[in-house]
Amino acid sequence: MIIPAYQEEARVGTVVAGARRYCSHVIVVDDGSTDRTSEEARKAGAEVIRHSVNRGKGAALNTGFQTARERGMEFVITMDADGQHNPDEISRFVETYRRTGCPVIIGNRMDKAKGTMPWVRRWTNLFMSRLLSRRMGQWVPDTQNGFRLYRCDVLPRMPTDAQRFAAESEVLLDLAAAGVRIGTLPTSVIYGAEKSKIHPLRDTYRFFSMLWRHRRKQKNSSQRTQAE
Repeated sequence: MIIPAYQEEARVGTVVAGARRYCSHVIVVDDGSTDRTSEEARKAGAEVIRHSVNRGKGAALNTGFQTARERGMEFVITMDADGQHNPDEISRFVETYRRTGCPVIIGNRMDKAKGTMPWVRRWTNLFMSRLLSRRMGQWVPDTQNGFRLYRCDVLPRMPTDAQRFAAESEVLLDLAAAGVRIGTLPTSVIYGAEKSKIHPLRDTYRFFSMLWRHRRKQKNSSQRTQAE
């Protein structure tokens, strides 16, 4: 289990405790928090890897993925540290992976999102997911969901040039371009009083910048292949 975390001292301990009921090893990557995120995660039983400065969610996931590769893990599950994912659903990811063999499984909240997910988040997610799915050639209804399973032999290296949450969208494009099958699994919608770290206007700009950059990268790659 890999949990990227930033300024989550109030919730990370509960998230770790829930995850440890199903995972023998939980790694929290503290992405430069200035509060007690690391201390609370350790107290709950997690291994903590800490960035000295805040580098973004993509960088935090990269650190966790590199650790998984080095330790020869078969697969990893990622969760956010803000309590918006239900740890009791971890076993369903594992069961689905064992049953289907699908190398990447993304949680899907959208069937239950109406009336529970804030409307700005819901419509932004719907729009981005439809656009990404069209580009990927695979239907992924909740591309912004951080509750995921990756088989380690297809573990992506999060793009270092994508900022913040756009990195998780870009890695889906890279996986699809490599021919990796991406499955989905219904998950719960949990929203409390916490303040979202997503900024709709800024992150939408980053999302479209990522799409433009990815299109250019694919075009350059295609041109190099043809030249060879």
